[in-house]
Amino acid sequence: MSGSAATLFLCGDVMLGRGVDQILPHPGSPELREDFVRDARSYVRLAEAVNGPVPAPVDPAWPWGAALPWLAERDPDVRILNLETSVTRGNAFALDKAVHYRMHPANLPALAVARPDVCVLANNHVLDFGRPGLEETLVSLRRAGLRTAGAGRGAEEAYAPAVTPLPSGGRVLVFALGSSSAGIPPSWAATPGTPGIAYVPELSAQTAAAVVRHVRRAKRPGDIAVVSVHWGSNWGYRVPREQIRFARLLVDGGVDLVHGHSSHHPRRLEVYRDRLVLHGCGDFVDDYEGISGYEEYRDDLRIAYLVTLAAGGPDAADPGRLTGLRMLPLKARRLRLEPAPRDDRAWLRNVLVRVSDGVHITADDSEADGSLVLVRSPAPARGGTGP
Repeated sequence: MSGSAATLFLCGDVMLGRGVDQILPHPGSPELREDFVRDARSYVRLAEAVNGPVPAPVDPAWPWGAALPWLAERDPDVRILNLETSVTRGNAFALDKAVHYRMHPANLPALAVARPDVCVLANNHVLDFGRPGLEETLVSLRRAGLRTAGAGRGAEEAYAPAVTPLPSGGRVLVFALGSSSAGIPPSWAATPGTPGIAYVPELSAQTAAAVVRHVRRAKRPGDIAVVSVHWGSNWGYRVPREQIRFARLLVDGGVDLVHGHSSHHPRRLEVYRDRLVLHGCGDFVDDYEGISGYEEYRDDLRIAYLVTLAAGGPDAADPGRLTGLRMLPLKARRLRLEPAPRDDRAWLRNVLVRVSDGVHITADDSEADGSLVLVRSPAPARGGTGP
């Protein structure tokens, strides 16, 4: 990082459970209780039917593939991901869930190899194996030296930000929230005496005001505030009006970056008052390869987001202002991320431009990796919150 800029790596859902867990060195029980699939190894066979044999056991770096050398070359200051997997050996399947994700704690090197600074847990799979599974997840991640946000042994811990210091003297604060719009049961909410997640029942102005008050209590001069939100449906490009307003109210209140996830494919991005809002980062690592039904959305294409923000010490002017966005298109193949071919990169760029009003994205021909770059995005009038 230079003295006046901070770089953040962001991605969407990282699901190292189920089929991915089965090809890692320490697979847990393959038992599933889905309507049509009862063995997690079936998802490995689905991937193999599409793209060929998947080795097992694989090195912990295997699922990340081409993303790791790209990150190593750019060395971002802070790495943030949504860990949508329970880390547990437990077998108490949540009764109100149709799909359950778990990875064996001994496979955590497959997460640590990406060097995440913050693992967001406020999502609709972290309690797939109940509160005992959540508590084992928290303990396992803590023992592995991995910082979390959005879940805890009580409300205070769940709603507390994860804090990463910057060399400039400022900090990156990551607050994580799980919305009912992503199918999170209200019973998963953390309470003062009950483990759970940081839960928001609705994306209303009142909820946004409560989040802003929480952010302002923690944020100091020179800090960058990130709110990571698990929200919205799995498929489709339409972003609800209340979600757009919620994000803009957060920015109006002092949030510098909104990191949205839950959709299985990338969604709208916008720049509002010089702040970046990612409404849906899409999946990143998972075992969805070979599952049919939504081919039109190309959920095999993934994006690694590298965001550059103005930074500096406590006296810096406007820390958190967006100064650059680079996106690396990747493609899931054999349960691994590979560079996306040229035609796929062009398809993804065209989709992002079409669904993101006023945003101009271009291919960076100066880079051999085929990354996409945000060139400009006119911001709405200061203070407005309508879409």
